[in-house]
Amino acid sequence: MTSGSRHISEWIDRPADEVYDYASDPANLPRWAPGLGSSVEQVGERWFVETSMGRVGFMFVQRNEYGVLDHDVTLPAGDIVYNPMRVIADGGCEVVFTLRRLPGMSDEDFARDADAVAADLARLKRVLEGAHGPVNPRGAEKRA
Repeated sequence: MTSGSRHISEWIDRPADEVYDYASDPANLPRWAPGLGSSVEQVGERWFVETSMGRVGFMFVQRNEYGVLDHDVTLPAGDIVYNPMRVIADGGCEVVFTLRRLPGMSDEDFARDADAVAADLARLKRVLEGAHGPVNPRGAEKRA
């Protein structure tokens, strides 16, 4: 086992601000990141996601003009996992998630987490590039 990180990215053929708006809304997480959780609930200023581990807290950094979507996930035991994430403009955009290896994590678990993140980013691409018409960045897809 080694420490370190892996950068996982997906290019999305949509404007960066549209991707940022959609991905930064925690209410959209179950649509594109079911690897994180199956349902999301807002309680005051905090967001919670139901996961296979139980209820976890979720919080993005404040909205910003730089495409930063870093977020903390607070596990049921209270541990906080910091997750760097960016939306980078490039004709369309590239979404980059930096997967950090947790202490004691096996190579197999790290690879499994990387596969789950890659699947979530691929799903985000499908949702935002979907053939069902334009996406409403603040909610469900609009049907053409």
